[in-house]
Amino acid sequence: MKWLVALFVIVPTTELALLMVSGKTLGIMPTILIIIITGIGGAYLAKKQGLRAWRDLQVRMANRETPGKALVDSVCILLGGLLLLIPGFITDIMGLLLLFSGPRKILYPFIVKWIYNKIRNGQIRVM
Repeated sequence: MKWLVALFVIVPTTELALLMVSGKTLGIMPTILIIIITGIGGAYLAKKQGLRAWRDLQVRMANRETPGKALVDSVCILLGGLLLLIPGFITDIMGLLLLFSGPRKILYPFIVKWIYNKIRNGQIRVM
């Protein structure tokens, strides 16, 4: 929980500093345009990728397969879309990494290990 408090302090402060540097270097209007374009583009990509992940999840459930990877993909896409809607360069980069399947393949083992540890510690219950 301590890392969550640090995250809510460090990330916005760093984002604000980067936006100020960008505004000074590129100018105010280009910085605002970058923020708007990444927000709109992120929403479009999240919708497109999210629909694909939702269909994959439905197919797996219809075939009575475990939804593991499709479920993790869906959560990553949702989180990536939310991060792209937040103004800032760091959140945009993290959001884009979560939207594309290549970086998700790298993150997948870490997410599964994290979920497994939560289940083993009793913080998540599977029925």
